[in-house]
Amino acid sequence: MPSRARKSLLTVTNSQATTGLLQNEVRYVKGVGPKRAALLANMGIRTVRDLLLHLPRDYEDRRRPRPLAGVRAGEKAVISGRISTVTFRPTRSRARGILEVRVEDATGALELVWFNASPGWQRSFPDGETITAYGAVAFYGGLQMVSPDYEIGAMPAESEKFGRILPLYPLTEGLSQGVMRKVMRAALEQSASGAVDALPRSFCRERRLPELAHALWSVHFPSSTEQARAARRRLCYDELFVFQTALALRRMTARKAPGIAFRVGPNVDTRIRRLFPFAFTNAQNRVIKEVAADMRAHHPMNRLLQGDVGCGKTVVALYAMLAALAESSKGYQAALMAPTEILAEQHYLTLQSLLEKARVRTALLTSGAQPEERRRHLKRLAKGEVDLVVGTHALIQQDVELRNLALVVVDEQHRFGVRQRLALREKGLPPDVLIMTATPIPRTLALAYFADMDVSVIDEMPPGRKPVTTELCLPQDRPKAFEAAREELRAGRNVFVVYPLVEENRELDVTSAKEGYEQLSRSIFPEYACCLLHGQMPQRAKREVMEGFRDGRYQVMAATTVVEVGIDVPRATVIIIQHAERLGLAQLHQLRGRVGRGEHAGKCFLLADPSSEEARRRLQVLTQTTDGFKIAEEDLRLRGPGQLFGTEQSGMPEFKCYDFSDRSVLQEARDDAFSLVKADAALKQPEHALLRRRVLDEYGKDLILADVG
Repeated sequence: MPSRARKSLLTVTNSQATTGLLQNEVRYVKGVGPKRAALLANMGIRTVRDLLLHLPRDYEDRRRPRPLAGVRAGEKAVISGRISTVTFRPTRSRARGILEVRVEDATGALELVWFNASPGWQRSFPDGETITAYGAVAFYGGLQMVSPDYEIGAMPAESEKFGRILPLYPLTEGLSQGVMRKVMRAALEQSASGAVDALPRSFCRERRLPELAHALWSVHFPSSTEQARAARRRLCYDELFVFQTALALRRMTARKAPGIAFRVGPNVDTRIRRLFPFAFTNAQNRVIKEVAADMRAHHPMNRLLQGDVGCGKTVVALYAMLAALAESSKGYQAALMAPTEILAEQHYLTLQSLLEKARVRTALLTSGAQPEERRRHLKRLAKGEVDLVVGTHALIQQDVELRNLALVVVDEQHRFGVRQRLALREKGLPPDVLIMTATPIPRTLALAYFADMDVSVIDEMPPGRKPVTTELCLPQDRPKAFEAAREELRAGRNVFVVYPLVEENRELDVTSAKEGYEQLSRSIFPEYACCLLHGQMPQRAKREVMEGFRDGRYQVMAATTVVEVGIDVPRATVIIIQHAERLGLAQLHQLRGRVGRGEHAGKCFLLADPSSEEARRRLQVLTQTTDGFKIAEEDLRLRGPGQLFGTEQSGMPEFKCYDFSDRSVLQEARDDAFSLVKADAALKQPEHALLRRRVLDEYGKDLILADVG
């Protein structure tokens, strides 16, 4: 969410002076000034409130010194001992040198080392004095610490550097941890007392949450790790509770809006099922039952349909659209919006083949349509001469009018911004909405972001669908992948080779799709017809390439990740993904879903050169499971939620405190927020006034809450 909408995490008292302090520019905090304010602005910190919510990324426990015999190389530790020797070894310039301070205690010895030290600095370390130091322990002919923090004297009960737990902040160039701590302490002393809880006290007592002002102090300067954990949990609950309250209000408002009560009964169900040449899975039947119940209700449906690659979500969507069109006398219309022209055309072709025996008038509307064709479609839509329209962003343009839009299906919801989805919804008054995603969303994210929606999950594959085997190929193993592809080509099947970029980028050591196409067609598979597909191609060229690949005129496709969704080529059995370490797990899982969609099993080869063991383990996840939900959970843990939703999710917050690691606090905040809204639907009770103000300030515009108050 834009930073402007995240400014009100802290609510202030009615005191004008206190309010001014929290809303003050950060440059007025003691120790900041214009220069440091500019550095803080680089991190999105412009006000005192922003500063107080810039939470530590970690902590250093400097409360207790360790015996020197107990420290080990590779760890950080506090030590305290007597200075036994001080040695200065000049370098060639003689103006600088290496300073070595040997420290001993009753158990052992350790050297403190500073490179590039000046000769006079050794006088700062008198022989026999006690010194306390903190740093990373290394072994180089003996234990040593390089450039540690230190104080001359015995370990203090508490000082600026020792005897306490110190916060470690995300920084920008030009700001040190020491400066950040001083600035944060000044801001807390100046303003923390002005933070007033907007949350109901009953929930805070029940959840044993500290007061907001206390939590702010404790999260920055805790007296124990337990106190830091409790404070952070309090702040997480705070922002989650406000967001979930906004979603609960939005859900309640939507439930009150009048909608179309479709007559989806046994006769309609029977007529629809006759159109499909196969039986539905148990999971599809369960979800269809949920969707039909929504459509029969007198308020608009708002349902998220998620499932793994190839589970049959489109079948459920088509069932819903046909159910909406069943009452032909009403003249209802249905629309399906997809993020790319390739996916829209794929949906249109699928629907056309399934609707051969149905009297459903269809149209395809994309930005690639010829002007005359577009004008013809627009006229038919406005007159109600189209029952079911499939399209891309072109559907939400202002000149598109639908006479009686009753159902909206949005595919690959994470590719569309919130406002784009709303623009299509506003074409009708008000339509039922079914949002699909083939990117399985972890339960944590579903709770956080879709609490205002009903959620259906298809967790079963159609019979006969074989899982795709996945293999990680390091540089030395790559010939194996291409040999496996060659075997499939000999058997008359198709092969995808995916690249992360369209064209060469001199700053990145990455093979592009265009370079890959040249290599494939000239040297790797010269005996087979190769083609190239990427998003920058003209629509007609993309269509011709896809049709040629689908009908067998091309056997090998070099492509970018544009093939991630909407490509259904049953004869494709191998996908080779180049530079797989550059892509997220969820995206890789989507890509491998392009193969094995016919009678033959699919194979996926991840060609990668991971830079670390952790990066290698991340890719190994795909070789161990084909469960998209498990993969999405791992992707969430490793990369955070951003890549699942993209940059256009303007209605979704970027939480400052919550990092999706603690599911229990999310569940508690959600339960409490929904129970509160159930008891006080408009937050009109006096004790909820501050909360109401916060919800409207933070989310009123982005979550369409203006009508709540």
